[in-house]
Amino acid sequence: MTRVKNSVTTRARHKKVLKAAKGYFGSKHRLYKTAKEQLMHSGQYAFRDRRQKKRDFRKLWITRINAACRENEISYSRFIEGLNKAGVEVNRKMLSEIAIDNPKAFTELVNTAKKGLEGKVVAAKKENKQEVAVIKETTKKVVKKEEKVEEKTETKKGIKAEGKKTAVKKVEEKKPTTTKKVVEKKETQEKKPTAKKVVKKETK
Repeated sequence: MTRVKNSVTTRARHKKVLKAAKGYFGSKHRLYKTAKEQLMHSGQYAFRDRRQKKRDFRKLWITRINAACRENEISYSRFIEGLNKAGVEVNRKMLSEIAIDNPKAFTELVNTAKKGLEGKVVAAKKENKQEVAVIKETTKKVVKKEEKVEEKTETKKGIKAEGKKTAVKKVEEKKPTTTKKVVEKKETQEKKPTAKKVVKKETK
């Protein structure tokens, strides 16, 4: 029975694991066994924290909104209740951004929320049109900033891809076509008459 050697595949597997564990402390990036264990744990932590991240950000937005509300002499829960009654639909992320970037617009929102709590919902909705327009403008500015950052990254990637394509085209243009040369050689061979046939004709 033939002997089977697995040295190449095992070495490749070990290199793959150690490359993924690069930067880990101590033997976790040097020894294969400990590195593999750490990678399994880190994968579980990443899976868990991808979900936890969303909750953490929501907590952060709420704390920011609450701090801004306390400055305007209202609690967070009453502020959100007043906005709902006044018919203002702005999510917590945008509210926190407004509280940081535009405190005046936030105070106007607090006033509309107070009106909504008092029961002046219809009047508040009519007065809110300008305030909602201001909020939409601020949210658009935030979104545009994020889009500009994304466009810059996309353009960089596109320039790299175009550079690769042009390099490939230049290489293809430089390559001579061998098929045309072979066809030309065949045509010239067919046109040349053989010397033996000429001799036979003269003898006849």
